[in-house]
Parts: sequence; C-alpha cells; structure tokens
Amino acid sequence: MFFIVPTANPACRMYSQDFLAVVDDPPDAGAASAPGACWTLLIVDDDEDVHRATEFALGDLRVIGRPLEFLHAFTADEAIRILEQRPDVAVVLLDVVMEGEDAGLKAVECIRNELRLSALRIILRTGQPGYAPELEAIANFDINDYKTKTELTRGKLFTTITAAIRSFEQIRRLEASRCGLELIIAGASGFNPEQGLEVFASAVIAQLATLLGVPADGIFCLRHESDQGGNGSTTGQPVVLAAAGRFLLTANKALAALPDPRVVQVIESCLRERRSQHNGHSLVLYFSGRQGGDFAVYVESTAALPDIESHLLDVFCSNIAICSENVALVERLRTAAYVDDLTRLPNRVAQIEAIDRLGKVSRSQDRILGLIDIDEFSETIDAFGYLFGDRQLQAVAARLRAALPADVHLARVGGDIFGVYGTRDAVNPASLRSILVEPFENEAGPHTISFSIGFAGGAEADDRGAELQRNAAIALKRAKLAGPGNDAYYTAEVGMLTRQRVHLLHDLRAALDNDQLFVVYQPQFDLASGAICGIEALVRWRSGKGEAVPLDQFIPVAEQSGLIVDLGAWVLRMALAAQRELADHGHPLRMAVNVSPVQFRHHGFLRLVREAVAEAAIDARLLELEITESVALFGWAQTVERMRAIKALGASIAIDDFGTGFSSLSYLARLPTDCVKIDRSFVAALGNLHSGTPIAELVVQLGRQLGMRVLAEGVENPLQLQILRSLGCHEGQGMVFAPPMAQDELLRWLRGREP
Repeated sequence: MFFIVPTANPACRMYSQDFLAVVDDPPDAGAASAPGACWTLLIVDDDEDVHRATEFALGDLRVIGRPLEFLHAFTADEAIRILEQRPDVAVVLLDVVMEGEDAGLKAVECIRNELRLSALRIILRTGQPGYAPELEAIANFDINDYKTKTELTRGKLFTTITAAIRSFEQIRRLEASRCGLELIIAGASGFNPEQGLEVFASAVIAQLATLLGVPADGIFCLRHESDQGGNGSTTGQPVVLAAAGRFLLTANKALAALPDPRVVQVIESCLRERRSQHNGHSLVLYFSGRQGGDFAVYVESTAALPDIESHLLDVFCSNIAICSENVALVERLRTAAYVDDLTRLPNRVAQIEAIDRLGKVSRSQDRILGLIDIDEFSETIDAFGYLFGDRQLQAVAARLRAALPADVHLARVGGDIFGVYGTRDAVNPASLRSILVEPFENEAGPHTISFSIGFAGGAEADDRGAELQRNAAIALKRAKLAGPGNDAYYTAEVGMLTRQRVHLLHDLRAALDNDQLFVVYQPQFDLASGAICGIEALVRWRSGKGEAVPLDQFIPVAEQSGLIVDLGAWVLRMALAAQRELADHGHPLRMAVNVSPVQFRHHGFLRLVREAVAEAAIDARLLELEITESVALFGWAQTVERMRAIKALGASIAIDDFGTGFSSLSYLARLPTDCVKIDRSFVAALGNLHSGTPIAELVVQLGRQLGMRVLAEGVENPLQLQILRSLGCHEGQGMVFAPPMAQDELLRWLRGREP
C-alpha cells in the first residue's frame, strides 16, 4: 500500500490536509481480451499528482476485455474543449473545486445541456464535499457517482470505473439499436387497445419484420392460461391468433395444424421453455401475459442480430405483454360498461350509443323506443327472494331476444326495465304484449307477469339516445301512475309538465337557500271549553314575484326529490324556536309539526328531533309530530319502532289526514299514537244532507274508544262546529276559530285574548 500526498500547488491548498489513498487490489482477471479497442477515461483535476495517481492505479484495469486510454485536463474549460473533440470519451473523473468552487458542476451542466453527451458517465470527486452537496448534485445532474478523494481506494476506483464503463456501453448499445427498436416500440406504444388483440398481433408481426428487413412472413401465437398445467407444463395446443405473408391462411387455427413441422416445433419450444429463441432460420419472441396467457411471435429471418441485445428484446416482450393485458382489460371494461352481467343484454349506455349511431346513418322518424317495466317487481322479490327475481329477469330477456326481429335493439336499461328500440311495426303495445302475455315457467309453475310500457319517438321527437330514453322514462312513469299493465306515449305536453316540475324543484331549492319560505301558525282549540290548546306550524312559499305557491304543488316535488328532508328539518327548527318565544311570553302551548313519510323514514330523523328540542330548550312533551297513515308502508315493525322512539323522547304523535290514504282500523288500533285528525274533506261534508256525517262520526267514535284525542281540521263555519261538538270531538282548528298567522301576529293575537 502506498499514499500520494498532494503538493503545495496553490490550486490545491484548499484541501492540503487531504490525501488520495490507493490500495493494491486485484484487477478484473476474468475479462476477455479484445485487441484494438480501449475505453477512453478523461481525468479532470487541478492537482497533477491526482492525475498520476489515478493513471497509475487504473493502468492495468481491463473492462469487458478492453484497456483504458487516459486523457488529462486541469481546468473545466480545458475538459470541455477535449470533449468537443473527443465525444467517444466513456468516463470523466471530474474534480468539483478547481478554478472555482463549482467549476466541476458547471462543467457537468455544459456536458449534458450544451454538448448533449448523454452516454458519457460522470464521476464527481472532491476533497471539499461541503461545496457540492451530494444529494443536490445527484438530483440536479445525470451523475454516475459522487466520491470524496479520501474514500477512493484502488479497489473502489476499479469498481466505480468498471460500473461506469459498463453503463456507458449499455447506453451506447441502446442508442445504436434505438432506430430499429423505435419501430417495435412505436407498434406497442402507438397501439390502440380498443382495436382488439388480433389487430395488435398483426401489427407486432409487421413491426418485427420491418426491424429485421425481411418479408412479413410471421405468426402470432397465443397459449391461454387455461392451457397450462399446474406445474407450468402445457396441457393444450397454442392457437394462431394472427398471421401474415405465406402463413396468412393459418390464422385462427391450432398451431399443430400448420403444414411446416419445423415452424411448429420452434414455436412450441419457445412457449415450453418460456424464452425467446433465435436460430439460423427464424426469430421467435416470447412474452408472458399475466392474465391472458403466453404469447410467441415467429418471424423468418436468417440474419444475426448483433445490434439488439437479448435483454432489450426481453424488455420489449414485457411491453408487448402489458399491451396484451391492456387489450384484455379493455375487453373486460367494455363488457362491464356495455353489457348487463345478469341477462348478457346490452345495457342502457350501449342502447343510447346504438340509438345515436342509427340516427347518424338514417332518419329515425319511423323508429320508437319502448321501456318495458315489470309491475310490482320489488314486491315479487320481497315475497320470493332475489334469486327468483333474477331468474324472472333472465326469462323475460330470453323471450324478448327470441321473439323480437333482428333489427330491433334490445337492452336491459334498469333494474327491471328493458329497452326496445325499432320500427313501429315491432315496437308497439300490441306486438310487445303479444310476446309477454303468455305465463312464464318457474319452479312453482306458470307465472303471469304484468308489464307497464312507456314509448317515445317519432317524427317530432328528439332522436338522441339519452333524450329519447329520458322521454320514454317520463312516459313509463305516467303509465305506472295509471296502474299496472298500462302504457303511455310521451308527448310535448307531458314534457312541458315535467320541465315545469323540474323548474319548480330548482326554484324551491333556491327559496330554501334564500329565505323565501316562511312558517305560519294556526291555533287549535278545545271544543268543550273554547280554550286554545295548541298550534300547528304550516310552511308557506312566496315566490320572488310575490306570488304564493300552492302547498299541493311544491310539497310533492320536495318529497319526490328528497328535498323534503331538508325542508322538514328547517320547519321543525323554526317551529320550536317560535314555541320557545311563545313560552317566554307566557304561552307554553303544544306545537304540532307535520312530518313527511320520506322525512320519517330518513335515518337521521330521530337525531334531528332530539337536536332540535335541545337547541330550542323546550319541554319535548309540548311537541306533537303529525304523520300520515302512509308511513306504515315503511314497514310495520320499523314504523312502530320509530314511533315508540319518538314517544320515548317525550313528544306525542298525531295521525294526520286520517281516512284519505291507506286507512286501516287495525293499523290505527296498533300504532302508538296520541291523536287522530279528521281530514278537512270529511269536515266539509258535515251538514250536507246528501253525504251526512258517517265518516266524521266514525272517526270520532273510533278515537274515543281507543283513548285518543280527536282533532278536526278545516272547521270553517258554526254549523260544522256545532255538529263536531255534538259528536264528541275533542279539538278543532280552522277559520271559524282563527286563521294561520305569522309569529309576531300570533303573539299580538294571543295578547288580545288575555283577560
């Protein structure tokens, strides 16, 4: 071992305490000799001793059988001039601190950005690492390595230089083969997976033949994953997916069927050994598909391939494998996006695109879209289970597919809705019902299914697929409103009404956000004493134009859209805040708040009631929630459970509009309610000689027998009041007592009643 100590050269005094240690390690004895060639190494350092020591240490080094040629530069500028004349330099050993603290880094920037020597490998050396932070240097520049002079032993120099030269050679080979490989890479990267695997396979054959400069006589073989045994052996025969040239007629055939056994043998060998093979007659590339199977590409070629390394071919084959997987993925995504998994029919998206395509190639005035909906399908599932429902859908799909003409586009566009698009001769109520009228066979025997159908199309209709489906859906909804087994056609009038409802919903959302809604309060009275016993909160809407929007217009829209949940929450909070103020003024009255069935079923309803009561700081016993009979459709057990939870909070429950919905005396007797309200339509009939008073009287008697309060709403005149008192009705509200009032008006009215 020996050490070379730096001289007193002024350029080196900044690191005069450092030294270059060179350890005598054995050279690469296994490298083969390659006479007549050498690797050029440029040493750039302002210390002459470093030049001598480096050359002495590396003088007998051979990399890949070649010796080293040394060039010397003592400044960064000198190094740049040498590289301008000698672009074949393989490695630069570059000092960082020379004529300047960052002279080496500036030289790197010039080498990469101005000289554009991308293959050249750069190894930074410094005796003062603080001037060139290692991480920053490596990150900002293409630098092979970064070493301090003190750590570069002979062995480390050997390792560093050898790795750099090998990297340089690989990059040069890559650059040398780039032109040829670009043809193949372009075939892979430019391939559109949507074109399909066969198109891709043909392109690979053509690109490989172009690369080799031979005619495109080739074969693209696929061995499916299922054709491989558990130990990796082949249990089936590969298939020719695509072929070109003299092999063209072999496409879509088993590989074993090829007339040339030599070709069969070399391809089978490639697939069996799972590696690319090249002999004097052909090149066979192997690449593995992780999901779709293994592939082999055969091209006849007698030429050697000195410029294309085998590992580069492996990389290319990997890229091809990825492309094949992309093809398979696209096929799966296409299936998922356009095919219904249960019935294997096209789905809604596919039908929309089909309608759009037909509209581009021909006038669709004679075509019509029908949406066929299975009536009461959800009830069928509830009764017989999802498996029965799936089989029913499959049976309907199979019958429609078998009976409809070939030019009719059939799709499953929704859960139990089928879309049928074709001419009026095929798509009309009579023809469709004739297909579906016969009972369907199932495990329990023949089963008749009722269908509702909505139609849209014709000369005046919008022939865009999405618009046509929307219109047909509107028609279907109207058909179902008319009852099971009906059909309806979309018309401009129907569309106008629908658009009006959409606009109304938009305006209602804006009204809720912009405080255009308000709450009025109508007193409720004890009919026996005449004393006020409660108040009902009623929501009102006055549009931006100052016009009152009828309740029966916007409440149904709010319920259908789900906006009723937010609207109901707002009304509840406003009503309880008003109740708090009334109590503070000496009027602790019961507050009745209407609750929509949609709101009642909402998962956050109980939490809302609890929070609203807490925010207003009121006695929950002064809160009465008015719900309609239709909440029982929620499910009996769930309805009772939720009503009991409400009563557990302290609030009372009233059944509103009793007798107008899904009335059932047994329901009323079993529901945990406190009050039943007689609908105003029955109150209005009181005193009518033709109608008499049977319904109102029945409700009063039923309520009293069940121990409930009975409240009549819409009491408008003294005669109605007199009859209700005679029937024994407990409470009432209406114009005969007091109209609905704003909160401040209600307070003044209550003060006026004080003795």
